Amino acid sequence: MRASDADRERAADVLKAGYAEGRLSKDEYDQRLQRVHSAATYAEIQPLIVDLPQGPVPMSGPQPAPVLPVTFQGQPRPVAPVTPYWAAPPPVSNNGSAVGALICGVLAPMTWGVTAVPAVILGHKAKAEIKRTGERGDGYATAGLVVGYLSIAFWGLLIVFGLGLAVA
Repeated sequence: MRASDADRERAADVLKAGYAEGRLSKDEYDQRLQRVHSAATYAEIQPLIVDLPQGPVPMSGPQPAPVLPVTFQGQPRPVAPVTPYWAAPPPVSNNGSAVGALICGVLAPMTWGVTAVPAVILGHKAKAEIKRTGERGDGYATAGLVVGYLSIAFWGLLIVFGLGLAVA
């Protein structure tokens, strides 16, 4: 991504702070500052400030580690790739089977237990998928299982009780 003048000035401020704190020598500061002002993209700016605190220039992800021509006591200083601390982790989605298990479980009392069996099946399927993929929704799957099993038990007892009355 192309860098703006404001981005270059922020990077220059980081370099100034690094020089003022004694993290950079005068020669190293001058070389980096010259490269910051001639940089056209974030990828050119980031390696110049990555080893200093408060690097404000955003990156899209880890970059390969370039070797800067900037030297310290006559030796080139490699710069390690860095993942920006401000990058948000990718969102984790809810498991669809877990949501289905919860919906079937909630609907079981209203459907006279018809959706209890699908709630149990979807709940077990969701638990296995969540364990394998790391998705969210374990609570939904558990709730679907509990309500489904309770509904099956309730209707099973009701049927057994009804048959007992019919026989007696």
